[in-house]
Amino acid sequence: MSQTQVADTDQIDTQQTLGWIGVGKMGGPMARNLVASGAKLLVSDPAKDSRDRLTALGASEAASISDFAGAGIVFSTLPNDQALLDVVGNGDDAGLATTLPAGATLVEMSTVSPECSESVAKVLAAKKINYVRAPLSGSTDMAANAALTVLASGDRAGWDEALPYIRKLSARQFFLGNGEEARYMKLVLNTLVGASSAVLSEALAIGASGGLTRADMMDVICESAVASPLFKYKQKPVVEDDFTPAFTVSQMIKDFTLISEAARRNSVPLMTTGLILELYRSASNAGMQDEDFFALVKWQEKLSTR
Repeated sequence: MSQTQVADTDQIDTQQTLGWIGVGKMGGPMARNLVASGAKLLVSDPAKDSRDRLTALGASEAASISDFAGAGIVFSTLPNDQALLDVVGNGDDAGLATTLPAGATLVEMSTVSPECSESVAKVLAAKKINYVRAPLSGSTDMAANAALTVLASGDRAGWDEALPYIRKLSARQFFLGNGEEARYMKLVLNTLVGASSAVLSEALAIGASGGLTRADMMDVICESAVASPLFKYKQKPVVEDDFTPAFTVSQMIKDFTLISEAARRNSVPLMTTGLILELYRSASNAGMQDEDFFALVKWQEKLSTR
């Protein structure tokens, strides 16, 4: 593993055309940071307003995948496995695998399954296209402030080429290996993040049953041995019962499903993770699917007061 420190001397090639596929909730802020740094960016997204926000800042719009043929590096932030498979293609259709020239680099920043990522790697390797797996750790606010952590693995040559641009949209970068290591590292982090909400919701319910307020409990928790940046970041929303989504319950269900499937594929028993997935599904069934995943606190409170 290597952590790459930010260097002020990093220079980007403002003449090279870069591509970005998927400029929505997470991709949009990152793409905007690239444009602000002077990068020449070509963007694609199903949502017109997402494309328009970037073109208003100076990016160009791609009419189709074939327009990325002149891009030396293409970034993608896509919603799921199928979207990634559709964008890359099988090497015989109009996907990126056919469009990009040999030696180009795809930097794929979505949260997708290791199995899907392996399939993409095989297709791109056959076309001699560099493939960098680069999932993200951080929120939309962190994306806007270029404060994300990038977890990377894959073709080292592609990583080295893309790194100056990646430094413009992130604060920390870890290169973890030559295969799917970054995909698994993302699952590791999401397991811990999702579990934090689940455990906190039950802990607060116990305290509330003894007369404690959320405000008092969160004050103590955030100054205790179990304090974490995540708990401190979520302290105000939890106290104010404001679960405006930064990452939704539905998204956490998707990620915990990926975690469970990867564990099953690798014969790793994850009994606790399975229980947490069911908690999120129950909260979703209670109508909280589009709220922030820390809405488990509210869901648990409702269960406790029945």
